Amino acid sequence: MTTISTTPAIRHPQTLLANASLEMTGKDVLALAELEGRLNPGSRVNITFLGNEDEAARVAAAAAVVAAGLTPVAHISARRLRSEAELVRYLTALAQTGAAETVFAVAGDPAVPEGPYEDSLALIGSGLLEAGGVKRVSIAGYPEGHPDISEQALWEALERKCALLTQLGMTDSIITQFGFDAQKALRWVEQTRSRGIEIPVRIGVPGPTGVKRLLSYARRFGVATSAGIARKYGLSLTNLMSTAGPDRYINELSDGYDPGRHGSVELHFYTFGGLGATAEWLARAR
Repeated sequence: MTTISTTPAIRHPQTLLANASLEMTGKDVLALAELEGRLNPGSRVNITFLGNEDEAARVAAAAAVVAAGLTPVAHISARRLRSEAELVRYLTALAQTGAAETVFAVAGDPAVPEGPYEDSLALIGSGLLEAGGVKRVSIAGYPEGHPDISEQALWEALERKCALLTQLGMTDSIITQFGFDAQKALRWVEQTRSRGIEIPVRIGVPGPTGVKRLLSYARRFGVATSAGIARKYGLSLTNLMSTAGPDRYINELSDGYDPGRHGSVELHFYTFGGLGATAEWLARAR
């Protein structure tokens, strides 16, 4: 197996990496216990809301994040919620573990809602988040677009969510989908600022993982992977058994980042190659 970027060579690592966040699933609790010293105290760890995991697994993962001295950010998938009662029960369980203050509200994968919430805007506007102890809400951004939603609709939805969260005093951050084109991501951030959206942005970055797995996720989420972009990122399309790290991508982001134009920008790591591998990479890069 060919390995790419086994030793991170990140320029200006404190520019974007100092407060980077990453995510885990309910199955990563054991891996989290092995990360002592690799993540900065208080680092944000997002807990996903997968269809093949139940509430108990998600709550256990959030509790493990708290026990590790890290900051949990539980995902809430609006379309996967079957009832208001399910949402209230989940928020209550999160609050009991000390993990309800910050959440990530997202519409979720189902094309048809399984309950009363059509999208994350409906979830935010329900009034149940703040009633359940939530103080800050992160939302999704799509620099690469969405395969089922027009660009205009995406911008309109983002503006409505940001306006509502600002009105409620619950703004946290915009977490973007991952991508391979750093300039496109930076242009998208600049567009958000030109629309009057000043909420901090966390640009999504894939952690180190196999090329085949990474391309599979890219196809699933509608992320562009032209040959030119792939080579620029460091992906070997002729050797799908190789691995790739985000070094080149992050360096290009760092080189192009201008606080005056882009405002507050940090990174969010998608742990496709495993929580441990991403945490190890991040510790060495810092």
